[in-house]
Order: sequence, then structure tokens, then C-alpha cells
Amino acid sequence: MQTLYDQDAPKQATNLSINSDLLKRGRSMNVDLSATLEKALEAKLAESEAQQWQRENSNAIKAYNDAISEHGCFAEEYRTF
Repeated sequence: MQTLYDQDAPKQATNLSINSDLLKRGRSMNVDLSATLEKALEAKLAESEAQQWQRENSNAIKAYNDAISEHGCFAEEYRTF
């Protein structure tokens, strides 16, 4: 499976603004903020890329679905389930 990003790229410091109570509670529970942000950002990127792929391929998906509706699945007559 292709990864969304270079996992071996060096870490880079950044400044973020988040809700102060959320930050305080996360720190009190010893939540690894960097790892949590990376996981959330990776999930968001995967979702965005999937939506982009679907938009870019919507014509082909529609054409395929139309062909299946009109002609049925390949070798459907031999299916035993």
C-alpha cells in the first residue's frame, strides 16, 4: 500500500493554537500531542485523498455502473452464489 507521506522525513517544529482547556486536559492525561496530531492529520489526509479520487473518477465509476446495469457482471450466468 502506498503511504500518504514520507514517514522518514525529519520532524519540524510548528506553532498551533488550540483550546486551552483541551490542551490542559490532554497534558494532564499524558497524551502525546505530537503523535495524536500526526495520526489525526494522516486520517484527514486519507479522507481528503479518497474524496478527491472519487471526484476525479466519478465519470468512470458512473460508466462502469451503467454498463453493469445494462449488461450484468462478467460471467454472471456461471455464478453459483
